[in-house]
Amino acid sequence: MDVPRHERGPAIRIGISSCLLGQAVRFDGGHKRNNYVIDTLGRHFEFVPVCPEVAIGLGTPRQPVRLVGDARRPRVVGTKDPTLDVTAALQDYGRTKAAELHDLSGYILKRGSPSCGMERVKVYSGHGGPPRHGVGVYAREIMEQLPALPVEEEGRLMDPVLRENFIQRVFVYHRWQSLAASGLTAAKLVGFHTNHKFIILAHDERRYRQLGRLVAKAGTEDLNTLAARYLTQLMQALRRRATRKRHSNVLLHLAGYLKQRLDAGDKAELLALIEAYRAGRIPLVVPMTLLKHYLRRLPDRYLGGQHYFDPHPQALMLRNAI
Repeated sequence: MDVPRHERGPAIRIGISSCLLGQAVRFDGGHKRNNYVIDTLGRHFEFVPVCPEVAIGLGTPRQPVRLVGDARRPRVVGTKDPTLDVTAALQDYGRTKAAELHDLSGYILKRGSPSCGMERVKVYSGHGGPPRHGVGVYAREIMEQLPALPVEEEGRLMDPVLRENFIQRVFVYHRWQSLAASGLTAAKLVGFHTNHKFIILAHDERRYRQLGRLVAKAGTEDLNTLAARYLTQLMQALRRRATRKRHSNVLLHLAGYLKQRLDAGDKAELLALIEAYRAGRIPLVVPMTLLKHYLRRLPDRYLGGQHYFDPHPQALMLRNAI
């Protein structure tokens, strides 16, 4: 059952391209309403809609624009009137919004948009050659100014693995924001890392070890500098997809903490489910449910603090499809 909004903690604010919420801000006067975003994610997040093209003064409907020139730093010009160049305006607006929206915990962008596209946006050379791929000019500014911010496109959210990855990153980042707002201490940093160890391990074992070494310096190095390095490496690690192999490795680690307290039959059942998951026969939710059952029966303070068991609301059912 969903928790009523008034009973939840602080709202988790997500930036979003306005057209995805059904707002008629597209160049043709239409929208790109996304039912999953509105009807499912909208139960858990507070959306902050932004349409940079309207915000910089382009009307609705309007002449469409496109990316042209160097794919690394393209310009945004009109498709019918190439003298219409809104590159600088979108860049300035992106920098302004990044400063205003520093409290966001994530951002959902419109795929393919010359202003908002996160990746693989068509960039035209102007000489008739095939289009290359770049990044929307506004989106680039947001991602450069807020590099740790979880960002995703609505089209990629239809992929179960990418969807779970993005939403998990949003909740991790939001917990970090809450920690920072409460007043960061060395002990709090250690506690945060401890409670996220298995989430990190499921994504990137190399960075998992690097982050452990960073946290070990808490109390001996400047905390703000250390925390900034930690957050950067943490969010880089979580951008890497968690595979069945890596999840299975984590599940085996978790099973190891319980092996001395489980009887032979329970251990065999758990290991069989982990292997079935690794082989692709069942989703992650199945062995996770059994592990949580054992933890309720055999409480463990260390494992009980691990966000890996419930990294996002169960109502989203994200682990049912990965």
